[in-house]
Amino acid sequence: MTEKKLNGLPDIRRHFHRSEMPTYFVSATPFNLLGMDEWVRDFTFINYIDCFDGAHPNIFVPSERPHPIFESIEEITNYLLSHPEVEALIKQNAPGGRGPRGNAAFLFFDEQTEELCEKLGLQLCFPPAKLRQRVDNKIMTTRIGNEAGVKSVPNVLTNVKDWAHLQSIAKRRKLGEKLVLQTAYGDSGHTTFFISSEKDYAKYAEEIEAEKEVKVMKFVRCRGSALEACVTRHGTIVGPLMTELVGFKELTQYKGGWCGNEVFADAFPQKVRDFARRSAFKIGEALRKRRYRGYFEIDFLSDLDTGDVYLGEINPRITGASSMTNLATFAHADAPLFLFHLLEYSGIPFDLDVEDINRRWADGSNIDDWSQLVIKYTGTDITPIGEAPCSGVWELGDDGSVEFIRPQTHRRTVRRENRAFFLRIAGEGDWFYEGADLGILVTPGRLMTRGFKLTNRAKAWIHGIREHYRPGKATKREHAEAADLADLGGFKFL
Repeated sequence: MTEKKLNGLPDIRRHFHRSEMPTYFVSATPFNLLGMDEWVRDFTFINYIDCFDGAHPNIFVPSERPHPIFESIEEITNYLLSHPEVEALIKQNAPGGRGPRGNAAFLFFDEQTEELCEKLGLQLCFPPAKLRQRVDNKIMTTRIGNEAGVKSVPNVLTNVKDWAHLQSIAKRRKLGEKLVLQTAYGDSGHTTFFISSEKDYAKYAEEIEAEKEVKVMKFVRCRGSALEACVTRHGTIVGPLMTELVGFKELTQYKGGWCGNEVFADAFPQKVRDFARRSAFKIGEALRKRRYRGYFEIDFLSDLDTGDVYLGEINPRITGASSMTNLATFAHADAPLFLFHLLEYSGIPFDLDVEDINRRWADGSNIDDWSQLVIKYTGTDITPIGEAPCSGVWELGDDGSVEFIRPQTHRRTVRRENRAFFLRIAGEGDWFYEGADLGILVTPGRLMTRGFKLTNRAKAWIHGIREHYRPGKATKREHAEAADLADLGGFKFL
């Protein structure tokens, strides 16, 4: 039987509210797609961490089984898909008939994930892992941008043999004495190296020289921004341009590390917003030529000295900014961006006026002001967590103290700037170690000044939440195991 064509947004919203096909978001936490279960019937988060202590109605956390130390989100994903309790859940929820048992979405996945989905009878709602990985390569990002006519910071793609070789490359390409190097893969600043001396280079020489090709860039004083979009058969739908919080020592130990976002209409001059949107369309078309469909994110860099705007990187997936995009006012007026991603993989014919949607989403009057902070542990000690704050609504007092108000599953009921929604990631029984993800705080209004510094309110929230984390006790053996985990970089959930 041929599916009836969906004509416009009302039909599309109705389809997902009535759909009997289960949809699963399989990841370490529900953070990236929080709230999507209110738009898609039978939407279940299958997670490794129970951020809500069993109180979320649509989160399934299987019991712990023995496993090696996780070194990637892909390994967490595959652990979950291999779990007997997850397999039983999928079989139990499966609709009748010969079709798939459900749709599956992920933050990161690989070819093993594809094999597990086939075994479980799940439809993987993303392009093939090999294609996603090629696009996720920061070297390929630069080439895709060049092809689309979206320029990057002045750079050269090359191998680097040693410090003298790097100097000769920079001199020949007129990149200056202060350089930024990136390797092909990495997240939140892990593989972005700021180098202005031989001493700086020596810290990262082994990693840099092991790569066949790195991106050697001119250092520019810049401001980061991010934008999410979705390639559909009717064109690319583009979300708003968000600020990025990068490298704040109160939140992350990495100089180039992402640690939050803001959505507000006047964050950037109109010409910058227009450039970002045009660039997203161009990148979307370049991705479509490579048979990429669905959700992606672009990072931009605005040069504070020249006003130039450059392509930073392309992330072919949902990201840490996705909850901001999908819970925004414009998304509730039409539909969350991720819904269009699912629609593209539904197999159902549909008509959609992409130009009309983009016109509304570009209108500043449809954008409300929200910010999120990604709070990491920035100390260097390795200590067990004895107490941790609950996920839910918190209030900031006039004296800077932070108090728990009530449980909540996302930011929906937070309306004033003295309140915030906190999603706990590291909980009691976990460990403090350098770079550990403690949680995400989301609140109305800005958390950076116009000069892109943390506001006093932001600092008070960070301090207040940290005050609710308390150290615990552990045996020597447990300390040794935690040290091994920290040496591997720890769990990375975002």
